[in-house]
Amino acid sequence: MTHLIAPSLLAADFSILSSELAMFDSSKADWLHLDVMDGRFVPNISFGIPVIKSLRALTRKVFDVHLMIEQPENYIEAFKEAGADVLTVHIEASRHLHRTIQAIHQTGMKAGVALNPHTSVDLLMDVINDIDLVCLMSVNPGFGGQKFITNTLRKIERLAEMRKRTKSNFLIEIDGGVKLENKCEILQAGADVLVAGSSVFKAENPVLAIEQLKASCNHTITI
Repeated sequence: MTHLIAPSLLAADFSILSSELAMFDSSKADWLHLDVMDGRFVPNISFGIPVIKSLRALTRKVFDVHLMIEQPENYIEAFKEAGADVLTVHIEASRHLHRTIQAIHQTGMKAGVALNPHTSVDLLMDVINDIDLVCLMSVNPGFGGQKFITNTLRKIERLAEMRKRTKSNFLIEIDGGVKLENKCEILQAGADVLVAGSSVFKAENPVLAIEQLKASCNHTITI
């Protein structure tokens, strides 16, 4: 299985959202990445449950919902009902992370854990066999269009080594600053899922941009 591409809705034109979803659905993209921001955990407010629920009818592809919010455990059922397939919470916002992961799984969703740029991947060791996805923030969360933080490559390599050593089955997702010029370097470090916002939705030809991001770098998911 080749790597997955998850265009980030945050970079889409919200005045023509149904058209943007039609483009996404017809493309080679695998997941739709949905960043939910509350203005508290991150300094921005994006969109929430009603928007996700309205978009669910427009595509059958995976909804990869990334909660950049305080107390994410309070909204698990609501995001399941809205149509989320993968629900990712931040380790920095989750006081009882293991309990939250369990609650996500109980709904039938895949459970992801996101880490900010300053957060060590070693903090995942006690839940590493319980998660389906690790989302490494390669920019500071809250705003799109930022430059990729190069230290993320070291974190990807470290996380990939931990996955191999513990025989875990999670995917490594990279969120922020992903573009055609750095995708192979990111994939070669061990990433499996590329979140791409501006490099897709701001491209002159978004479908072609997705196709180019999806093209192989001789990297396959082996877990």
